[in-house]
Amino acid sequence: MSSVADKTDKFQGLQRDLAAHLRAPDQFLPPPKIEERRLAIYRDLIYNNIESFIASGFPVLRSLYSDEPWHEMVRDFVHHHTSTSPYFLQISEEFLTYLQNERGQREGDPSFLLELAHYEWVELALDVSTAEIPANLSREGDVLNSVPVVSPLVWSLSYRYPVHRIGPIFQPKEPGENPTFLLVYRNRSDEVNFMEINAVTARLLQLASEEAATGEQLLTQIAAELPQVDKNSLRAFGVELLQKLLGNGVIAGFKAVPTAE
Repeated sequence: MSSVADKTDKFQGLQRDLAAHLRAPDQFLPPPKIEERRLAIYRDLIYNNIESFIASGFPVLRSLYSDEPWHEMVRDFVHHHTSTSPYFLQISEEFLTYLQNERGQREGDPSFLLELAHYEWVELALDVSTAEIPANLSREGDVLNSVPVVSPLVWSLSYRYPVHRIGPIFQPKEPGENPTFLLVYRNRSDEVNFMEINAVTARLLQLASEEAATGEQLLTQIAAELPQVDKNSLRAFGVELLQKLLGNGVIAGFKAVPTAE
């Protein structure tokens, strides 16, 4: 029995040594007696697959880095981050976790790095989300006298930087004077879209997500929060907005107003 245990321990030790080498070949020697040609194939396969997936998941972020610092960052991720999922589709989330919790701000990193990375990750997260739109909703009806239901495939986001405009040409050094509000949503055709919104729209969606209230009740509450805005103008804006959000799938549909027993 002891010989079996010894062989198991030895084999597991070889696995750990090989994994350490593949993750950081410049820092850890491979196990002995493994052909260098074979090692090179595994090293390139593992790194290139991970790097390719991260680059495709964060295309704007990739475009802001030259090759050397980009590969240095990805190799640091491969070396130091302990992934909690074996699935390739979740590599982007693991990379985001690394940026948020492990990397820290380094020389050459833009100040908007974390916000831009989160914004780019959201697209993939929504694309593969298994959330489903409730089937018992009506897409017809009076937007004021029905209860709007926000799609579970909608994320309302707020950033300090205008992340949707960032690219090689536009790289702000400081946050904007006001927050940037964005909607990211997957419509009924399973297309992921982005929409810049204002604070009023963000508040309307927040209230609709939290309360089973009619469109009229939601707009009444917002009007109470914005006494400086003309109520009739706000109501007209709200009706048009609810219809637009319904049309593009942000509002999945309407529930009937509950009747009192």
